[in-house]
Amino acid sequence: MKHKLVVLSMALLMSVTLSACGSSSASHHKALNVTLPDEPATVDPNTSYDTNSASLINQTMEGLYKYNGDNKLVAGMATKVVKPTNGGKTYTFTLRKDAKWSNGKPVTANDFVTSFRRTVDPKTKAQFASIYDSFKNFAGVQSGKLSPDKLGVKALNAHKLQIQLSRPVPYFNGLVATKYLPVNAAAVKKYGKKFGTNAETSVYNGPYKLVGWTGSNSSWHYVKNPYYYNAKGVKIAKVNVTVAKDQNTSVNLFKGGKVDVTSVTGQYVRQNKDDPEMHTHLTGRLNYLYFNSKREKTNSMNLRKAMSLVINRKTLTDSVLQDGSKPALSAVPRNDQTDPATGKDMAEQVGNLLPYNVDQAKTYWKAYLKETGKKNVTLNLLTDDTDEDKHVGEYIQAAAQKAFDGLKVTVTSIPHAQHVARDFAGTFDMNLTGWSTNWLDSSDFTGLAASSNQVNFTHLKDAKLDTLLNQSNDLSGQARYDKLAEADKQLVQNMDYVPLYQPAQANLISKKVGGLKYSLIQDAQYQYAYWK
Repeated sequence: MKHKLVVLSMALLMSVTLSACGSSSASHHKALNVTLPDEPATVDPNTSYDTNSASLINQTMEGLYKYNGDNKLVAGMATKVVKPTNGGKTYTFTLRKDAKWSNGKPVTANDFVTSFRRTVDPKTKAQFASIYDSFKNFAGVQSGKLSPDKLGVKALNAHKLQIQLSRPVPYFNGLVATKYLPVNAAAVKKYGKKFGTNAETSVYNGPYKLVGWTGSNSSWHYVKNPYYYNAKGVKIAKVNVTVAKDQNTSVNLFKGGKVDVTSVTGQYVRQNKDDPEMHTHLTGRLNYLYFNSKREKTNSMNLRKAMSLVINRKTLTDSVLQDGSKPALSAVPRNDQTDPATGKDMAEQVGNLLPYNVDQAKTYWKAYLKETGKKNVTLNLLTDDTDEDKHVGEYIQAAAQKAFDGLKVTVTSIPHAQHVARDFAGTFDMNLTGWSTNWLDSSDFTGLAASSNQVNFTHLKDAKLDTLLNQSNDLSGQARYDKLAEADKQLVQNMDYVPLYQPAQANLISKKVGGLKYSLIQDAQYQYAYWK
């Protein structure tokens, strides 16, 4: 989830000013300057709900496991990657004794217990509490029938943590590395609801600590955490971050030597694909359209199918985005899960379930008008205010209005944090949004449309999909894969949401910077960056 050239203010330039290059020894102390495409909402791991907040958390927090410089899963706060017992339902971790928070206090098993219970506690209203749904007693705690201390996690002692699951989870290690993060229990108690709302109301256990983020400003810093157990391995001690929503701004900052890493999209990527400082990769994400089923005019399968069929996804990715993004084939992105028997990719194996057919689209549109008794309809499309989202929104607007008599589409583009707030409030007709995963398993995408999922912003209830997903939880291996492939097909058949494309991420990275590696599920971590 960048447009016209803007004049940069002195304040912005000052916020990203680089120190003089100097000698190679001096470069060790040189700050890395990077951009983020939009403002974050929080640095609280328990309530974070957007990709920009996740970026801050990814650089400043660490779980029991982490991804190393080669994007391989390794031990983090834990001493080793453990094997589960009790049929895959019990995990016992020993914490590093040199694991410390940025205030010098030790990271304890209780910090993980506090975090997990706080997330699942319904009073927290954590939007992604469902990532703990495999924990013992999750449902009872979430419903308020059981107290949070009944959740399947406990501190055996200060450095030993035990997790009890209700079922084995094939992708559990990925969750441990990216989602099951600790919080400083003392800080949570001290700051209460203000915890994580700015840099000063949180404590960090990762390679960097956050400095200078007020909760609403557009520039801040990551400063090396001196108490991080591998602080000596962090080569760049300071990272300056500036929000740059406009692509011309990003490019001008990069070309002018004001930033060292920035994201770019669209025609710039296509026109500069041979630039050695351009790095492009597919992401573990799908962008899609949601329709608000709580509004009468958008609670229609005929409407959802009409809109899906009128969108030429190849035109969208090749001509509108032009950044290496790929058309969605179904509700599961490419390279997300493989068939245990054949090793084939699920998305490719299931095949293209999202055809482009204007004639069929018009048939569904006429059926929609008939069922609603209307001749003219105005629908609003909600998007982020980034260049990418604006261009996609304009394409959908043009394609739909051209094909469908009586339709007017208006587009509202707003900052990401405001957009997410409206997602949860349900104040939209159509919603251009997306989902990024942190582990490779198709259930993370098919489960978005589950009736019980807190981020099912459509509020549709697809009983057949729910059944398939529930059945998959009791299976393993090939049987589980086959059930999830069925769920993928069911979601698209019912058009619970309309998959559009799998985004690519393109970054300009200075040739002077090394160590930044991106993957399908992992953004580059600045702790591994170095000056060449």
